[in-house]
Amino acid sequence: MPTENLPVADPYSSRLGNQWEIAPRVDPVLWAPGANGPLSESQRQTFENWGYYPFPQLISTDRAQSLLAEAKYLQQSLDPNLDYVISEPNHQEIRSIFRVHEDNPRFEEVCRDEQIVGIARQILGSDVYLHQSRINFKPGFRGKEFFWHSDFETWHVEDGMPRMRAVSISLSLTENNAYNGPLMLVRGSHLSYVRCVGETPEEHFRSSLKKQEFGVPNREALRLLVEQGEIVAPTGGPGSAVMFDCNTMHASVSNLSPYPRTNLFLVFNSVENRLEEPFGGTPPRPRFLSYRP
Repeated sequence: MPTENLPVADPYSSRLGNQWEIAPRVDPVLWAPGANGPLSESQRQTFENWGYYPFPQLISTDRAQSLLAEAKYLQQSLDPNLDYVISEPNHQEIRSIFRVHEDNPRFEEVCRDEQIVGIARQILGSDVYLHQSRINFKPGFRGKEFFWHSDFETWHVEDGMPRMRAVSISLSLTENNAYNGPLMLVRGSHLSYVRCVGETPEEHFRSSLKKQEFGVPNREALRLLVEQGEIVAPTGGPGSAVMFDCNTMHASVSNLSPYPRTNLFLVFNSVENRLEEPFGGTPPRPRFLSYRP
């Protein structure tokens, strides 16, 4: 049989058996090294080595506070039973709002900001589109945790994202400090892919957005990743940001402080990495989770 007709194994298969594995990444981190854009060579190298890059100030404090006011308005006005509005596991307090760029012109404007889009374009080495937008809320004393996970594992298995060619930017709309459940990342974890165990339940997204139990690494895998790198939790005031690779292991703890934490997440995917059929064999998730241009 000609070699070009042989099936190509999926390098990022996951949830297929009862054995987890840490596999090497087969994709580049910087898809066009030396590409022009807002980032310096030093910033690009740091991102390539760490799997994330913290910005002390990506947008102005005033702009962040204006976006926070819009986020609070959406939180208070939207029906928590809408598909794209996610409540906490045990009560109706809103945890996340997706597709915010479609509901509010100010969020649409920041999603098109050339300074932000240019960063994603420079990392991914191509034109990009917005794969997902969302606001995550963590009110003081009540905001719940997000367990450790690689976004790409879910995007590959449940959405059909072929390669690790997407980047997330988390914009702080409030102060993110050491006490209010900041984003935590495992430095260097983007270079390893954790194959998870457990068959994906039907309509998994309905439960996973509240509390994810499938597509998450086990404790041994996490221990090994942390031993190879370290856990970091970048902090900053309104307008600061963290950019991280789609395969970087990340999480956040519950907010036991009196200080609320609200972040805007923007996910950019390369136009050369458009979604296919989900690699896990399930129907595609809704458009608000994985936009298909």
